[in-house]
Amino acid sequence: MATCRRIVKVLAGCQRHVLMVGGPAYTSVSQTAPRHLPVRTYAAAKAFKKEKRDDKERNKIPVVDNTGRHKPYGLTAWAPVDDVYVTRFYPKPVHETAVAVDLLKSFQMLDYTPLDQPVYINLKLDMKLEKKKKVDPFVSTVHLPYLFKTEVNKVAVFTENPDQAKVAKENGAAFVGGADLVQRILDDEVDADFYVAVPDIISKLLPLKNKLRKKFPKNKRGSVGVDIPKMLELFKTGHEYIVEKDTVMTRVGTLDMPKQQLIANIQTVVQDVCSHRPASLGHFIERAIVSCQTSEALLFKSEELVQKVTVKKDA
Repeated sequence: MATCRRIVKVLAGCQRHVLMVGGPAYTSVSQTAPRHLPVRTYAAAKAFKKEKRDDKERNKIPVVDNTGRHKPYGLTAWAPVDDVYVTRFYPKPVHETAVAVDLLKSFQMLDYTPLDQPVYINLKLDMKLEKKKKVDPFVSTVHLPYLFKTEVNKVAVFTENPDQAKVAKENGAAFVGGADLVQRILDDEVDADFYVAVPDIISKLLPLKNKLRKKFPKNKRGSVGVDIPKMLELFKTGHEYIVEKDTVMTRVGTLDMPKQQLIANIQTVVQDVCSHRPASLGHFIERAIVSCQTSEALLFKSEELVQKVTVKKDA
């Protein structure tokens, strides 16, 4: 037994010696291979700063000269060189107002259409204001220099003053009254084209707001005031137009009217439309079209009709 124990101890000692001499020496230093990080061998690009342009240069609209330019996409050329051409191959021309009216009259003679057909204008407006604001759609009434309607508008006057009621009747008011007239309108007994009122009775007209809607008397429309004869003169023969979104479509006369009368009516409407936005922001009208009931639409230059116009202030 003693001999066996001695042999086991000798073998254990030999095994320990082999492990210490032949095995790897483990130390506290890490044996992991060092990593080779990528090194930038080129210079970093310099940050590019955009030069600030002045507001005046940024807002400048470049004037493009079409002379010698290539033809527009999908069209033959910028302008035809002959009197007879296919219109869809060329950009639509923009005429002067007088030329456009003359063309409408010549179309009527060539097509043998009715001479007394109505004349319309269609105006596309730029509703933008400063600081991301926009012009609200509005309704306006103007007194055209040359009337083309024979019938007179029915105007109702709201007042409780006997003297003002007498003046309204003498100046051609169709209906005059106070609280009694309000009830008659609610009962659908009275229907007028325009409604005007004195300032003292406005608080009693609130039940009519949903009934009249856009016809409800307002200061900025000129239908509220103390000068009843002046309001009646405007609304009895006045011409009303409505701005829906950014477009005005209204009638300005008949084709049998003289050219100068049609131009005067068009100019009156254009100037009144442009008075609802400051002229310092540029021309209010982006596109202007004049047409008849049976003719094609013609583009005309509305800038030539606008003079120095004062901006309307909301009352």
